[in-house]
Amino acid sequence: MKSSALLSGAAKAASYNMLLQLALRMTTFVLNAFILRYISKDLLGIVNVRLTLLYSTTLFLAKEAFDRACLSKSEERDWRQVINLLWCTFPIALIWCGSLGYIWLYVLDNPDSTSSITGYTAGVICYSMSTAIEVLAEPLFVVGQSFLFVKLKVVLLGISQGIKCILTVFLVLMQPQWGIINFSIAQLVSSIVYVTLYHGYFAHYILKNKKDDDFPLKSIRDMYPRIIPNKPFIDLHMASLTWSFFKQSFLKQILTEGEKYIMTFFDVLSFADQGIYDVINNLGSLAARFVFLPIEESSYLFFSQILTRGSPAHKQSQDSLRLCASVLGVLLKAVSLIGAIILVFGYSNAYLALHLYGGEILSTGSGPLLLRWYCLYVLFIAVNGTTEAFVFAAMSKEEVDKYNKKMLLFSGLFLFSSWLLTSLIGSVGFILANCLNMVARIIHSLYFISEYFHNTTYHPLYGVVPCLPVVFSLIVSLLVTSISE
Repeated sequence: MKSSALLSGAAKAASYNMLLQLALRMTTFVLNAFILRYISKDLLGIVNVRLTLLYSTTLFLAKEAFDRACLSKSEERDWRQVINLLWCTFPIALIWCGSLGYIWLYVLDNPDSTSSITGYTAGVICYSMSTAIEVLAEPLFVVGQSFLFVKLKVVLLGISQGIKCILTVFLVLMQPQWGIINFSIAQLVSSIVYVTLYHGYFAHYILKNKKDDDFPLKSIRDMYPRIIPNKPFIDLHMASLTWSFFKQSFLKQILTEGEKYIMTFFDVLSFADQGIYDVINNLGSLAARFVFLPIEESSYLFFSQILTRGSPAHKQSQDSLRLCASVLGVLLKAVSLIGAIILVFGYSNAYLALHLYGGEILSTGSGPLLLRWYCLYVLFIAVNGTTEAFVFAAMSKEEVDKYNKKMLLFSGLFLFSSWLLTSLIGSVGFILANCLNMVARIIHSLYFISEYFHNTTYHPLYGVVPCLPVVFSLIVSLLVTSISE
């Protein structure tokens, strides 16, 4: 496959995935706003934290390493062996479903006996089964990604998730007394639809395109595992690579879902508090995902293209260095100002925003306090994203390797501080732990940038702090909105 075609396909895939993520986020946002008025805080915590964590952990452990290994380029790849290897995800998923399902049912507290919510056991079974069902589409998913079926993943996942959302709303309205069962049925149906669509699409494609010499699946039988004469059943090199990726990504999963693991295994929050925290986290992170993340990605692309990685400032083109310093200063000023505005107006309007979004289930209790602290966290996210974009573009490979080790330390401190602060002050402790983690990373980035421009006439870090008139205006706005609340 030509490089230009790969680049074009990758660009299209990235665009479609961005649209899919945006659509899923907005759909979830609207869905939560609707069903929050019909369910309890305890049910929200059990479904959105504990059961969702079971599903994401099982799916990650069963398929993530296979995805990364089998999508790696290999000139001697035999697709029959790759398909056989990918079908190994099903028995592995069953093992993880059984192991984690047992922990969720018999090691962790069972909500059936500790709250008024019923159906937890059925929920664990359904969410586990949905994982085992979904990996049945794994071989076809990898083939589709490898041959740049760019719209396929977006369309099929969009359809299955749309059905899940619609069915959840319907069941919650029609049978509210079923509780967890409503979400479990929707999850199970969504997984069945997802797998059925994948197998149906490829069966149709194979029958329609039998003369496509480049496509490895010549018949419907090729979609499934089979014995290969005079060859190992699986690609041994990819199997070894899969194990390597598993060891590498296992820690990543723990750190990515660190807050939910702490909530689930250390019992630091009630189910009601877990549910409220999850909603606030999703609501508060909208600005980070839709405003600051695109700025971070675009600025990294700009800095990485204009700077020579690993070269000190005096060895860079002076025109490029001046432009970088100017752009970095402007970006820091922009994101810090946006973050400060979110903090000022979010602090005073937290109660109103939550009441409009989710009703009394969110606006009473700890919800407004959590959102106010999250607004401060958003400010840190804004500054950290832009500073790290420059740092990662300017660092040498050796410096990046050293920073990865520091990130491991930062992540360990984050998990420990999350457990400690949450045990002491409740769900606000998670947000404070995130803030401390961001502050540590910001300090590291500011030090690197300061040293990088030390012997130059440029001072891009001056843009981090707004000018005095802006600071004064923000303080006055904070006072006025706080009084008028």
